[in-house]
Amino acid sequence: MHIRNFLKAGLAALAMLATLSACGGDDDDALFPPAQGNIAEVAKEKGFNSLLAAVTKAGIGSTLTASNAQLTVFAPTDQAFTDLARQLGFADAGAMVNALPAPALQSILTYHVLGTKKLAADLVAGGATQNTAYTFANAPARLSFDFTSGVKITDAALTTATVVTADVAASNGVIHAVDKVLVPPGVLNVVQMAQVNPQFTSLVSAVVAANLQGTLSGAGPFTVFAPVNAAFAAAPQNLTVPQLTTVLTYHVLGSQVLSSDIPFGTPVATAAGQAITILAGTAPTIRDTTNVQARIVAVDVRASNGVIHVIDKVLIPVL
Repeated sequence: MHIRNFLKAGLAALAMLATLSACGGDDDDALFPPAQGNIAEVAKEKGFNSLLAAVTKAGIGSTLTASNAQLTVFAPTDQAFTDLARQLGFADAGAMVNALPAPALQSILTYHVLGTKKLAADLVAGGATQNTAYTFANAPARLSFDFTSGVKITDAALTTATVVTADVAASNGVIHAVDKVLVPPGVLNVVQMAQVNPQFTSLVSAVVAANLQGTLSGAGPFTVFAPVNAAFAAAPQNLTVPQLTTVLTYHVLGSQVLSSDIPFGTPVATAAGQAITILAGTAPTIRDTTNVQARIVAVDVRASNGVIHVIDKVLIPVL
């Protein structure tokens, strides 16, 4: 009798185990969480090949493998690296990684890292701007977030990346895949900062047509008032190269002038040898030789060799 009861109890226990196994792995995962690799290992598993190539050249692999860290990494896809490479004139992501100096890559990559682990919900709770691991001008460089539709991140070049896959777990933090390489302040020169922003394609084309890209990629520092594409559509057309050169250099100052240092109301000499006057206001404006002033719509886009302020009109000098 006792043997029969023992066998029944054993069969019941086996049946229960079989039922639990058939229900899937959720309960098992709660009791025995699956092993996870570190951020570098998970990135390799998920196919972030260009990111890992950049990490290797930058010499920061130990940051992503540190077992005592809990980091957040915004990981650009391979396509995102390819897009940036082509914007900067490289054949592909590999050529860009090979060409960029290791310190520049290190700056770019650390701009994609937050010093604490933040799942998507934690990012929302963190607010509209959050510090990165990259330091610029003696302070942590910040990213701007928009959570109205998913997670969108605006970088120092005023371009926006979207989180395409969130909350990829790793043993030492979390990965959020993004569809664009985030561009930090102070790494790319003013020409490159314009190249990576689609709203400046007309400006970049004009700079190339006037053969000024070499000059503006130099040591500087420069201040560039950068008209958006729509501004060029409303500007005079069919200019000669000397006229175009005069127009473009009329947008350049031979020193770095941040928004906090603008001498409002005082004529400012430009690289064209003609002055502009910047007027204070809720949206500051620039007076040129015409009756229509240009509005400054964004300020302090920091490049390695100066600063860009965005304007909504092409400034017209005496031609």
